[in-house]
Amino acid sequence: MAIDKEVLDQLLAGRDPQELFAKDGLLDELKKALSERMLAAELDEHLEVEGAEGAMNRRNGTSRKTMLTGTSKVTLDIPRDRAGTFDPKLIAKYQRRFPDFDDKIVSMYARGMTVREIRGHLEELYGIDVSPDLISTITDAVLETVAEWQGRPLDACYPLVFFDAIRVKIRDEGFVRNKAVYIALGLLPDGTKDILGIWIEQTEGAKFWLRVMNELKNRGVGDILIAVVDGLKGFPDAINAAFPETVVQTCIVHLLRNSMSFASWKDRKPIAQALRSVYRAETAEAGLAALDAFETGHWGKRHPAIAQSWRRHWDQVIPFFAFPEGVRRIIYTTNAIEALNSKLRRAVRTRGHFPGDDAAMKLLYLVLNKATEEWKRPPREWSEAKTQFAVIFGERFVI
Repeated sequence: MAIDKEVLDQLLAGRDPQELFAKDGLLDELKKALSERMLAAELDEHLEVEGAEGAMNRRNGTSRKTMLTGTSKVTLDIPRDRAGTFDPKLIAKYQRRFPDFDDKIVSMYARGMTVREIRGHLEELYGIDVSPDLISTITDAVLETVAEWQGRPLDACYPLVFFDAIRVKIRDEGFVRNKAVYIALGLLPDGTKDILGIWIEQTEGAKFWLRVMNELKNRGVGDILIAVVDGLKGFPDAINAAFPETVVQTCIVHLLRNSMSFASWKDRKPIAQALRSVYRAETAEAGLAALDAFETGHWGKRHPAIAQSWRRHWDQVIPFFAFPEGVRRIIYTTNAIEALNSKLRRAVRTRGHFPGDDAAMKLLYLVLNKATEEWKRPPREWSEAKTQFAVIFGERFVI
């Protein structure tokens, strides 16, 4: 509903435009006036209900209460009743912050800002002095949401799931340890992306991965058609122990990037072009022949560790050649997991280290949750790959 122009003219009359949105400006005055008007209306309704029930109650003045908003502090006159039974819905008895204030802090935290940076930002822009404990309390409330999200039911069929990890420094038992954060990103039959979960573990191994797979099964996952992994130790066996029919495929992008680490920066582009003949070969035999040619060629002799890296993972590369071009493209060219990792690394880079697993999980969840809001449509390669999945996997590809 539009506000009458005459009302706006009355509000703006004689005011400096520069001060309208400043501290104690028109916006804060409106928040105060509207809040007090709504509280008075709540008390009127409360007294009417009690009067209809035969209770004797009436107004008893006001009490002052300072509320934190997203832009400043506002002092409100909270109406009281003589019986003390009035509990306003707009501002609860012990509430000291408007809801939008909490949302702003959580949003800043999700963007990777530290508690100190959030405090400085609120002080500099709005003149609000907020304690670090208050900021931590607000963001800690996210942990309940994380627990619910981590245990939510999942879909029965995921045609494609990417498993990846990044390293994060976390304080544990008095020492700062380099822990791994594992992420599972799934693609549903309609092409929708879904983050299945986050797990923090100091060491990886078959037992850990089997626990993760069993957790996914318990949450409703009945089948994974293709699992793309980064050569993690014990992972293929753990996947097949829980999902025997799943095809485990080494991520070509990761394999390419890892092998590039053996070469200097200026050599990486021509080496990447030379390796295209390996992973774009028609068959596994042709790919192996191309790898042999690369190894005996200029770049292979100059950087022998590259070909050795591919050979060590060749058993997990072979399944890639059995798929048609449409499926290969979705496995190789999708950058969804890389985009997530990039956002996570950017958020944790300024932290140095986290005080504990909960602090790390809290930030990672918020960053991932914000990233999912940007997912508007399936990957463009999915329309072709979807048909190929339906042909290859038949009844297992459940839409």
